[in-house]
Amino acid sequence: MFVKNLSLQHYRNYEELKLEAFGSVNLLLGNNAQGKTNLLEAILMLALTKSHRTSKDKELISFPADAAVLAALIERKYGAVNLELRLSPQGKKAKLNGLEQRKLSDFVGTLNVVMFAPEDLEIVKGTPGIRRRFLDMEIGQVMPSYLFHLQQYQKVLVQRNNLLKSAFQAGPEALVMLEIWNEQLAEHGVKIIKRRKQFIRKLQRWAADIHLGITNGSENLELTYLPSFGDAEEEDEAVLLQQFMIKLSQLKDQEIRRGMTLAGPHRDDIAFHINGKEAQVFGSQGQQRTTALSLKLAEIELIHQEIGEYPVLLLDDVLSELDPYRQTQLIETFQSKVQTFITATGMESINAAKLKDASIFHVQSGQVMS
Repeated sequence: MFVKNLSLQHYRNYEELKLEAFGSVNLLLGNNAQGKTNLLEAILMLALTKSHRTSKDKELISFPADAAVLAALIERKYGAVNLELRLSPQGKKAKLNGLEQRKLSDFVGTLNVVMFAPEDLEIVKGTPGIRRRFLDMEIGQVMPSYLFHLQQYQKVLVQRNNLLKSAFQAGPEALVMLEIWNEQLAEHGVKIIKRRKQFIRKLQRWAADIHLGITNGSENLELTYLPSFGDAEEEDEAVLLQQFMIKLSQLKDQEIRRGMTLAGPHRDDIAFHINGKEAQVFGSQGQQRTTALSLKLAEIELIHQEIGEYPVLLLDDVLSELDPYRQTQLIETFQSKVQTFITATGMESINAAKLKDASIFHVQSGQVMS
């Protein structure tokens, strides 16, 4: 998978930009707040239709324009694909080879990316919500149907929570409606849970080996799925559906009192253990950073395993955060295998001797010069 070119209109601090001649390794150099991360974010948007920095699309449109347009030519093993994403107050519109897609989920997955940024340390030490978002973004790339069930689940969850908040006053009819929402919540919820379990099991295999290599064999990394109900190993949808419905029945009175849904994939989590100890609680900063790095490198191999192509790798100011050994490990992983975009303030923070034939772009005030 290879990004051949990228064009932006009214996106962040780029009024008009057309970039070509990308290589296998692309260095985006410049001082802070010049627009380096915006370029990586744009590539991520073309992959996921979502930003890793904001959920508000209006923040991505440069004032006073009323819309932003992102486009790229992607080379895949089955041929070239033109991607276009238009952002406006009316919503997003996505095109593949000039044809507008009815659903964004039909667009997602055409370009696959793995992004590694300093804030990814929060996947290990941050809140469960951050880890769930990590799962949703990565699974959605390789399984668009997952995004459909996630969207439907979230819609039902909002409706169900609204009903729970008014259930005290609504009377018996509210309980009948609650049963309907229960069935819909469970229907989509078990699809999400099953896919997450499968993803974590596969990611565990790659991440454990990679982590062992990065730490010279001194640390064993283990990922554990922590569902809000049931067995973490159970994948049979009929069994999961029954477990989910039983759990909702058990929690009904408590949920009505609290006015919220207390079980389901929106309350799941992942645990990371290093040599048997929980990394979030007992791991050092270095161990947590290495765990995050292992996860990202594992993602690269997992996506390749799932779709038969390597994703594009986006490294946002992370090489300077790694010690020389870990930086070398990372570079050797993507060198000559994965197209990579790297942001940095200067060459001094990068082990340039390890990078072969890198294309260099200088970014300043929304302008890019090669």
